[in-house]
Amino acid sequence: MATKKRNAFYAQSGGVTAVINASACGVIETARANKAKIGKVYAGRNGIIGALTEDLIDTSKESASAIAALRSTPSGAFGSCRFKLKSLEANKREYERLIEVFKAHDIGYFFYNGGGDSADTCYKVSQLSEAMGYPIQAIHVPKTVDNDLPITDCCPGFGSVAKYVAVSALEASFDVRSMAKTSTKVFVMEVMGRHAGWIAAAGGLIEDHGIPVIVLFPEVVFDEKKFLARAKTLVEKHGYVTVVVSEGCHYADGKFLAEQGTRDAFGHAQLGGAAPVVANMIKQAHGYKFHWAVADYLQRAARHIASKTDVKQAYELGQAAVKLALKGHNAVMPTVDRISDKPYKYKIGMAQLSKVANVEKFMPRDFITPDGFGITPKCKRYLLPLIQGEDYPRFKDGVPVYVTLKNVPVAKKLPAFELK
Repeated sequence: MATKKRNAFYAQSGGVTAVINASACGVIETARANKAKIGKVYAGRNGIIGALTEDLIDTSKESASAIAALRSTPSGAFGSCRFKLKSLEANKREYERLIEVFKAHDIGYFFYNGGGDSADTCYKVSQLSEAMGYPIQAIHVPKTVDNDLPITDCCPGFGSVAKYVAVSALEASFDVRSMAKTSTKVFVMEVMGRHAGWIAAAGGLIEDHGIPVIVLFPEVVFDEKKFLARAKTLVEKHGYVTVVVSEGCHYADGKFLAEQGTRDAFGHAQLGGAAPVVANMIKQAHGYKFHWAVADYLQRAARHIASKTDVKQAYELGQAAVKLALKGHNAVMPTVDRISDKPYKYKIGMAQLSKVANVEKFMPRDFITPDGFGITPKCKRYLLPLIQGEDYPRFKDGVPVYVTLKNVPVAKKLPAFELK
């Protein structure tokens, strides 16, 4: 536990979101409001890599208005990374380097903003205090569009992606409905979600708007025969169908529909291409003309239609992370604890990182209809509060006004370090 005024380190990790900068805003503004205990906030350029290479950004060089503008700016203001620290035993060199950098810049607080792999990194950093005799408080700031962190009711970034997917699927469905009599009968939309179908579930919300929709989840093994039969039934009844497919949809043998045969920096299978696979499958079986789209970066970068609930929670969790550190907590993560669905109420809680790191939260089976192709009323009650409200950025000349920080570097004090 830090006992004197010390500097803080903040970094962003993994895939960025429409609201991760709102969490950064919460961290930095709260730290600035507690100058008696926290000195400067240094941001790591490109996540934990910035700490290892001593590539730090001095956020004190940014104006209060610039930091405030982060709340309505998408993506990662300081750059992100996909870099996972190995165990202390496997790579002591990296941990010793972190200690050297923290000591050189008097860093006593570590705020890491990311998803599951980032929680693991943060937890490992928290163990430095005991293993290497250097006092540092490590607080994980939750973020992931996949909504798959355990304990917290939801994750910042998810609500805005869910809103984007629901709105986009609805609008595209109106389009295909217009063309169904003479042309297109199938629209397929691919969304993110490797192992958890939370984002795909948001597409199921359009059913309440009279749209025939099929949702394909990672949690439900893909059965081609049943799927094609369901698609045909809906087209024959309504004239068209919308399919929302998660990139993590897979066959019984575990192979992804969208698997490319390559892997990312975390060792995960590189996905992308489930939509054309599904669309062509329907075409070959039934002859229906189709269109497909992959939401990809659009779904997680769409700050213009971010959920007001999501923006608010992202800021509050960044704010809470600093407050937890000031209270002496270490190896924890602030959480959203739901109190009620309607009216929607929640409080900010706390989880131990030992129970968060490397644990994925999947869609409960009772959130998915018995046939595996839709969402239940219980799931809708969960989802709807998270997409409520609009928090539009300021517009100028027809486009949003987003901030680009100066990102002034901190002078280096140590020899260069080469990543392996």
